[in-house]
Amino acid sequence: MDTPAIRLTGLRKSFGNVDAVAGVDLEIADGEFFSMLGPSGSGKTTVLRLIAGFELPTSGVVELAGADVTRKAPFERDVNTVFQDYALFPHMSVIDNVEYGLKIRKVGRRERRERAEAALATVRLEGYAQRKPGQLSGGQRQRVALARALVNRPKVLLLDEPLGALDLKLREEMQLELKHIQRQVGITFVFVTHDQQEALTMSDRIAVFNAGRIEQVGTPAEVYDQPGSAFVAGFVGTANVLRDDAARTVLGEDGCFAIRPEKIALESSPGDGSPGDGSPGDGSPGDGEQGDGLPDDGDVTATGRVVEAVYAGPTTRFVVQLDAGAQLVALRQNLRSSSADVQSYRDAPVTLRWRREHAIRLPA
Repeated sequence: MDTPAIRLTGLRKSFGNVDAVAGVDLEIADGEFFSMLGPSGSGKTTVLRLIAGFELPTSGVVELAGADVTRKAPFERDVNTVFQDYALFPHMSVIDNVEYGLKIRKVGRRERRERAEAALATVRLEGYAQRKPGQLSGGQRQRVALARALVNRPKVLLLDEPLGALDLKLREEMQLELKHIQRQVGITFVFVTHDQQEALTMSDRIAVFNAGRIEQVGTPAEVYDQPGSAFVAGFVGTANVLRDDAARTVLGEDGCFAIRPEKIALESSPGDGSPGDGSPGDGSPGDGEQGDGLPDDGDVTATGRVVEAVYAGPTTRFVVQLDAGAQLVALRQNLRSSSADVQSYRDAPVTLRWRREHAIRLPA
Protein backbone atom coordinates (compact mmCIF):
# COMPACT_ATOMS: atom_id res chain seq x y z
CA MET A 1 0.00 0.00 0.00
CA ASP A 2 1.35 3.45 -0.93
CA THR A 3 2.41 5.73 1.89
CA PRO A 4 -0.09 8.59 2.21
CA ALA A 5 1.11 12.15 1.68
CA ILE A 6 -0.50 13.09 5.01
CA ARG A 7 -1.59 10.93 7.92
CA LEU A 8 -3.26 12.42 11.00
CA THR A 9 -3.75 10.17 14.02
CA GLY A 10 -5.76 11.14 17.09
CA LEU A 11 -5.16 14.82 16.35
CA ARG A 12 -6.46 17.14 19.03
CA LYS A 13 -6.00 20.88 19.62
CA SER A 14 -7.42 22.64 22.66
CA PHE A 15 -7.56 26.35 23.41
CA GLY A 16 -8.30 26.52 27.13
CA ASN A 17 -11.43 24.46 27.69
CA VAL A 18 -12.40 24.49 24.00
CA ASP A 19 -11.45 21.62 21.68
CA ALA A 20 -10.98 23.24 18.26
CA VAL A 21 -9.96 19.83 16.92
CA ALA A 22 -11.46 16.95 18.86
CA GLY A 23 -9.69 13.79 17.74
CA VAL A 24 -9.17 13.65 13.96
CA ASP A 25 -7.94 10.59 12.07
CA LEU A 26 -7.33 11.15 8.37
CA GLU A 27 -5.23 9.93 5.45
CA ILE A 28 -4.67 11.97 2.27
CA ALA A 29 -3.17 10.20 -0.73
CA ASP A 30 -0.15 11.41 -2.65
CA GLY A 31 -1.24 13.58 -5.61
CA GLU A 32 -4.80 13.99 -4.35
CA PHE A 33 -6.87 17.18 -4.46
CA PHE A 34 -8.40 16.96 -1.00
CA SER A 35 -10.83 19.50 0.47
CA MET A 36 -11.64 20.13 4.11
CA LEU A 37 -15.16 21.56 4.15
CA GLY A 38 -17.14 22.95 7.03
CA PRO A 39 -18.71 26.04 8.60
CA SER A 40 -16.74 28.66 10.51
CA GLY A 41 -15.43 27.23 13.77
CA SER A 42 -15.63 23.61 12.62
CA GLY A 43 -11.87 23.00 13.00
CA LYS A 44 -10.81 22.74 9.35
CA THR A 45 -8.41 25.72 9.36
CA THR A 46 -6.89 24.61 12.67
CA VAL A 47 -6.18 21.19 11.14
CA LEU A 48 -4.49 22.92 8.19
CA ARG A 49 -2.33 24.96 10.58
CA LEU A 50 -1.40 21.78 12.46
CA ILE A 51 -0.29 20.18 9.19
CA ALA A 52 1.72 23.30 8.29
CA GLY A 53 3.34 23.50 11.74
CA PHE A 54 1.90 26.93 12.60
CA GLU A 55 0.19 25.28 15.58
CA LEU A 56 1.33 22.36 17.72
CA PRO A 57 -1.26 19.74 18.66
CA THR A 58 -2.37 19.14 22.22
CA SER A 59 -2.12 15.44 21.37
CA GLY A 60 -1.90 13.23 18.31
CA VAL A 61 0.52 12.72 15.42
CA VAL A 62 1.09 14.48 12.09
CA GLU A 63 2.96 12.46 9.44
CA LEU A 64 4.12 13.69 6.04
CA ALA A 65 5.15 10.98 3.56
CA GLY A 66 5.45 8.55 6.48
CA ALA A 67 7.70 10.79 8.62
CA ASP A 68 6.54 12.10 12.00
CA VAL A 69 6.70 15.92 11.81
CA THR A 70 4.44 16.64 14.80
CA ARG A 71 7.04 18.72 16.65
CA LYS A 72 8.97 20.06 13.67
CA ALA A 73 8.98 23.75 12.73
CA PRO A 74 7.15 24.91 9.58
CA PHE A 75 10.39 25.38 7.60
CA GLU A 76 11.34 21.76 8.36
CA ARG A 77 8.19 20.44 6.65
CA ASP A 78 7.98 19.88 2.91
CA VAL A 79 4.79 21.95 2.59
CA ASN A 80 3.84 25.43 1.43
CA THR A 81 0.75 27.45 2.27
CA VAL A 82 -1.35 29.86 0.18
CA PHE A 83 -3.49 32.21 2.28
CA GLN A 84 -6.67 34.11 1.48
CA ASP A 85 -4.91 37.51 1.65
CA TYR A 86 -2.02 36.24 -0.59
CA ALA A 87 0.61 38.04 1.61
CA LEU A 88 2.56 39.40 -1.37
CA PHE A 89 5.27 42.03 -0.87
CA PRO A 90 3.78 45.19 -2.45
CA HIS A 91 7.15 46.86 -3.11
CA MET A 92 8.51 43.86 -5.04
CA SER A 93 7.83 42.89 -8.64
CA VAL A 94 5.93 39.72 -9.41
CA ILE A 95 9.12 37.84 -10.31
CA ASP A 96 10.85 38.98 -7.11
CA ASN A 97 7.88 37.84 -5.04
CA VAL A 98 8.00 34.42 -6.66
CA GLU A 99 11.79 34.15 -6.23
CA TYR A 100 11.76 35.23 -2.59
CA GLY A 101 11.55 31.77 -1.01
CA LEU A 102 14.34 30.48 -3.22
CA LYS A 103 16.51 33.45 -2.29
CA ILE A 104 16.04 32.70 1.40
CA ARG A 105 17.13 29.14 0.68
CA LYS A 106 20.33 30.42 -0.98
CA VAL A 107 19.42 29.10 -4.43
CA GLY A 108 21.66 30.62 -7.12
CA ARG A 109 20.43 33.64 -9.09
CA ARG A 110 20.22 31.90 -12.46
CA GLU A 111 18.34 28.86 -11.09
CA ARG A 112 16.04 31.17 -9.11
CA ARG A 113 15.07 33.08 -12.22
CA GLU A 114 14.53 29.92 -14.31
CA ARG A 115 12.36 28.29 -11.66
CA ALA A 116 10.38 31.48 -11.04
CA GLU A 117 9.70 31.97 -14.75
CA ALA A 118 8.60 28.33 -15.02
CA ALA A 119 6.25 28.79 -12.05
CA LEU A 120 4.72 31.90 -13.62
CA ALA A 121 4.23 29.97 -16.87
CA THR A 122 2.42 27.25 -14.92
CA VAL A 123 -0.11 29.81 -13.62
CA ARG A 124 -0.27 31.56 -17.03
CA LEU A 125 1.36 34.84 -15.99
CA GLU A 126 4.40 34.83 -18.27
CA GLY A 127 4.01 38.49 -19.28
CA TYR A 128 3.55 39.89 -15.77
CA ALA A 129 7.01 39.35 -14.23
CA GLN A 130 7.91 43.04 -13.82
CA ARG A 131 4.56 44.29 -12.56
CA LYS A 132 3.89 45.11 -8.91
CA PRO A 133 1.07 43.36 -7.02
CA GLY A 134 -0.90 46.62 -6.93
CA GLN A 135 -1.09 46.55 -10.73
CA LEU A 136 -2.78 43.14 -10.78
CA SER A 137 -6.38 41.97 -10.44
CA GLY A 138 -7.44 39.80 -7.52
CA GLY A 139 -7.29 36.67 -9.62
CA GLN A 140 -3.80 37.53 -10.88
CA ARG A 141 -2.53 38.18 -7.34
CA GLN A 142 -3.94 34.80 -6.34
CA ARG A 143 -1.97 33.18 -9.14
CA VAL A 144 1.24 34.94 -8.08
CA ALA A 145 0.77 33.60 -4.54
CA LEU A 146 0.25 30.14 -6.03
CA ALA A 147 3.38 30.45 -8.19
CA ARG A 148 5.40 31.56 -5.15
CA ALA A 149 4.29 28.42 -3.30
CA LEU A 150 4.84 26.08 -6.27
CA VAL A 151 8.34 27.38 -7.04
CA ASN A 152 9.65 25.63 -3.91
CA ARG A 153 8.39 22.30 -5.29
CA PRO A 154 6.71 21.18 -2.07
CA LYS A 155 5.28 17.69 -1.65
CA VAL A 156 2.09 19.21 -0.25
CA LEU A 157 0.41 22.54 -0.99
CA LEU A 158 -1.98 23.85 1.67
CA LEU A 159 -4.60 26.36 0.54
CA ASP A 160 -6.52 28.27 3.23
CA GLU A 161 -9.67 29.63 1.52
CA PRO A 162 -7.54 31.24 -1.23
CA LEU A 163 -10.55 32.18 -3.37
CA GLY A 164 -12.62 33.76 -0.61
CA ALA A 165 -11.80 37.37 -1.57
CA LEU A 166 -12.73 36.96 -5.24
CA ASP A 167 -16.08 37.81 -6.83
CA LEU A 168 -18.33 34.93 -7.87
CA LYS A 169 -17.46 34.82 -11.59
CA LEU A 170 -13.72 35.00 -10.98
CA ARG A 171 -13.96 32.46 -8.17
CA GLU A 172 -15.67 29.98 -10.50
CA GLU A 173 -12.98 30.54 -13.14
CA MET A 174 -10.20 30.05 -10.57
CA GLN A 175 -11.77 26.82 -9.31
CA LEU A 176 -11.26 25.27 -12.73
CA GLU A 177 -7.82 26.86 -13.03
CA LEU A 178 -6.67 25.45 -9.68
CA LYS A 179 -7.82 21.96 -10.58
CA HIS A 180 -6.00 22.23 -13.93
CA ILE A 181 -2.79 23.37 -12.21
CA GLN A 182 -3.00 20.59 -9.62
CA ARG A 183 -3.27 17.98 -12.35
CA GLN A 184 -0.41 19.59 -14.23
CA VAL A 185 2.05 19.71 -11.31
CA GLY A 186 0.83 16.45 -9.74
CA ILE A 187 1.38 17.37 -6.09
CA THR A 188 -1.01 16.97 -3.18
CA PHE A 189 -3.38 19.92 -2.68
CA VAL A 190 -5.20 20.32 0.64
CA PHE A 191 -7.89 22.94 0.22
CA VAL A 192 -9.85 24.52 3.08
CA THR A 193 -13.23 26.05 2.26
CA HIS A 194 -16.68 26.71 3.66
CA ASP A 195 -18.13 26.82 0.12
CA GLN A 196 -19.86 23.54 -0.70
CA GLN A 197 -19.95 24.14 -4.45
CA GLU A 198 -16.23 24.92 -4.45
CA ALA A 199 -15.43 21.63 -2.72
CA LEU A 200 -17.72 19.61 -5.00
CA THR A 201 -16.24 21.22 -8.13
CA MET A 202 -12.55 20.66 -7.45
CA SER A 203 -12.03 17.77 -5.08
CA ASP A 204 -11.06 14.15 -5.51
CA ARG A 205 -12.29 13.62 -1.94
CA ILE A 206 -13.86 15.80 0.75
CA ALA A 207 -13.78 15.70 4.55
CA VAL A 208 -16.82 17.41 6.07
CA PHE A 209 -16.00 19.00 9.45
CA ASN A 210 -18.38 19.83 12.27
CA ALA A 211 -17.55 20.93 15.82
CA GLY A 212 -13.91 19.84 15.60
CA ARG A 213 -14.65 16.40 14.18
CA ILE A 214 -14.95 14.82 10.75
CA GLU A 215 -18.54 13.84 9.96
CA GLN A 216 -17.79 12.09 6.66
CA VAL A 217 -14.99 11.54 4.13
CA GLY A 218 -15.78 10.59 0.55
CA THR A 219 -15.81 11.59 -3.09
CA PRO A 220 -18.02 14.55 -4.02
CA ALA A 221 -20.67 12.14 -5.34
CA GLU A 222 -20.58 10.04 -2.16
CA VAL A 223 -20.84 13.03 0.16
CA TYR A 224 -23.65 14.60 -1.86
CA ASP A 225 -25.69 11.55 -2.84
CA GLN A 226 -25.07 9.42 0.25
CA PRO A 227 -24.67 11.82 3.20
CA GLY A 228 -23.57 10.07 6.36
CA SER A 229 -25.49 12.31 8.75
CA ALA A 230 -28.21 14.92 8.92
CA PHE A 231 -25.51 17.57 9.27
CA VAL A 232 -23.77 16.51 6.03
CA ALA A 233 -27.10 16.33 4.19
CA GLY A 234 -27.98 19.86 5.26
CA PHE A 235 -24.55 21.46 4.87
CA VAL A 236 -23.45 19.99 1.53
CA GLY A 237 -26.04 21.44 -0.82
CA THR A 238 -29.70 21.58 0.21
CA ALA A 239 -31.60 18.63 1.59
CA ASN A 240 -35.19 18.08 2.62
CA VAL A 241 -35.56 16.03 5.78
CA LEU A 242 -38.58 13.84 6.47
CA ARG A 243 -38.92 12.34 9.93
CA ASP A 244 -41.47 11.12 12.50
CA ASP A 245 -45.13 11.35 11.43
CA ALA A 246 -44.33 12.88 8.04
CA ALA A 247 -41.94 10.03 7.18
CA ARG A 248 -44.50 7.44 8.24
CA THR A 249 -47.28 9.11 6.24
CA VAL A 250 -45.32 9.83 3.05
CA LEU A 251 -42.78 6.98 2.96
CA GLY A 252 -44.55 4.41 5.11
CA GLU A 253 -41.41 3.99 7.24
CA ASP A 254 -40.08 5.18 10.56
CA GLY A 255 -36.78 7.05 10.64
CA CYS A 256 -35.11 10.15 9.27
CA PHE A 257 -34.72 10.58 5.50
CA ALA A 258 -33.07 13.17 3.23
CA ILE A 259 -34.27 14.03 -0.30
CA ARG A 260 -32.42 16.46 -2.56
CA PRO A 261 -34.65 19.21 -4.09
CA GLU A 262 -33.54 18.46 -7.66
CA LYS A 263 -34.71 14.85 -7.29
CA ILE A 264 -38.31 15.97 -6.72
CA ALA A 265 -40.66 16.54 -9.68
CA LEU A 266 -43.67 18.85 -9.37
CA GLU A 267 -46.97 17.87 -10.91
CA SER A 268 -50.14 19.93 -10.87
CA SER A 269 -53.24 18.74 -9.09
CA PRO A 270 -55.70 18.04 -11.93
CA GLY A 271 -58.96 19.86 -12.58
CA ASP A 272 -58.75 22.68 -10.07
CA GLY A 273 -58.28 25.50 -12.56
CA SER A 274 -55.15 26.68 -10.77
CA PRO A 275 -51.82 27.46 -12.41
CA GLY A 276 -50.29 24.12 -13.17
CA ASP A 277 -53.45 22.29 -14.18
CA GLY A 278 -51.47 19.92 -16.34
CA SER A 279 -51.80 21.65 -19.70
CA PRO A 280 -48.65 21.07 -21.69
CA GLY A 281 -46.28 24.04 -21.93
CA ASP A 282 -48.29 26.36 -19.70
CA GLY A 283 -45.19 27.22 -17.70
CA SER A 284 -46.72 25.73 -14.56
CA PRO A 285 -45.03 23.59 -11.94
CA GLY A 286 -46.41 20.54 -13.73
CA ASP A 287 -45.49 21.45 -17.29
CA GLY A 288 -43.04 18.64 -17.80
CA GLU A 289 -39.87 20.67 -17.28
CA GLN A 290 -38.63 18.18 -14.75
CA GLY A 291 -38.71 14.43 -14.54
CA ASP A 292 -37.17 11.45 -16.26
CA GLY A 293 -40.13 9.92 -18.08
CA LEU A 294 -43.55 8.51 -17.29
CA PRO A 295 -44.49 8.05 -13.64
CA ASP A 296 -43.31 4.79 -12.12
CA ASP A 297 -45.58 2.74 -9.89
CA GLY A 298 -42.69 2.55 -7.39
CA ASP A 299 -42.41 6.33 -7.11
CA VAL A 300 -43.29 8.15 -3.90
CA THR A 301 -45.92 10.89 -4.18
CA ALA A 302 -47.05 13.54 -1.72
CA THR A 303 -49.67 16.25 -2.15
CA GLY A 304 -49.40 19.79 -0.89
CA ARG A 305 -49.60 23.46 -1.75
CA VAL A 306 -46.92 25.88 -2.98
CA VAL A 307 -46.23 28.46 -0.25
CA GLU A 308 -43.29 30.14 -2.01
CA ALA A 309 -41.73 30.15 -5.47
CA VAL A 310 -38.33 31.79 -5.87
CA TYR A 311 -37.06 32.53 -9.37
CA ALA A 312 -33.25 32.24 -9.62
CA GLY A 313 -32.58 32.54 -13.35
CA PRO A 314 -31.72 29.00 -14.47
CA THR A 315 -33.97 27.44 -11.81
CA THR A 316 -37.05 28.08 -9.71
CA ARG A 317 -37.17 26.88 -6.11
CA PHE A 318 -40.61 25.81 -4.86
CA VAL A 319 -41.41 25.54 -1.15
CA VAL A 320 -44.32 23.15 -0.71
CA GLN A 321 -46.32 22.62 2.47
CA LEU A 322 -47.32 18.95 2.46
CA ASP A 323 -50.73 17.77 3.54
CA ALA A 324 -48.78 15.32 5.69
CA GLY A 325 -47.40 18.22 7.72
CA ALA A 326 -43.77 18.65 6.58
CA GLN A 327 -42.38 21.28 4.23
CA LEU A 328 -40.30 20.27 1.20
CA VAL A 329 -38.29 22.25 -1.35
CA ALA A 330 -38.30 21.21 -5.01
CA LEU A 331 -35.99 22.61 -7.68
CA ARG A 332 -36.97 22.93 -11.32
CA GLN A 333 -34.96 24.01 -14.34
CA ASN A 334 -36.50 26.94 -16.19
CA LEU A 335 -36.51 25.45 -19.66
CA ARG A 336 -39.57 27.42 -20.76
CA SER A 337 -40.86 29.52 -17.88
CA SER A 338 -39.68 32.97 -16.78
CA SER A 339 -39.82 35.21 -13.72
CA ALA A 340 -43.23 36.49 -14.87
CA ASP A 341 -44.73 33.07 -14.13
CA VAL A 342 -43.58 32.84 -10.51
CA GLN A 343 -46.40 34.86 -8.93
CA SER A 344 -49.02 32.51 -10.38
CA TYR A 345 -47.40 29.47 -8.77
CA ARG A 346 -47.99 30.61 -5.19
CA ASP A 347 -50.79 28.79 -3.37
CA ALA A 348 -51.19 26.29 -6.24
CA PRO A 349 -52.01 22.71 -5.17
CA VAL A 350 -49.35 20.29 -6.44
CA THR A 351 -48.23 16.70 -6.21
CA LEU A 352 -44.56 15.96 -5.55
CA ARG A 353 -43.03 12.81 -6.99
CA TRP A 354 -39.62 11.19 -6.50
CA ARG A 355 -38.02 7.79 -6.86
CA ARG A 356 -38.07 5.82 -3.62
CA GLU A 357 -34.30 5.24 -3.68
CA HIS A 358 -33.72 9.00 -3.65
CA ALA A 359 -35.02 9.16 -0.06
CA ILE A 360 -31.76 8.49 1.80
CA ARG A 361 -32.06 7.03 5.28
CA LEU A 362 -29.91 8.99 7.73
CA PRO A 363 -28.34 7.56 10.88
CA ALA A 364 -30.48 7.99 13.98
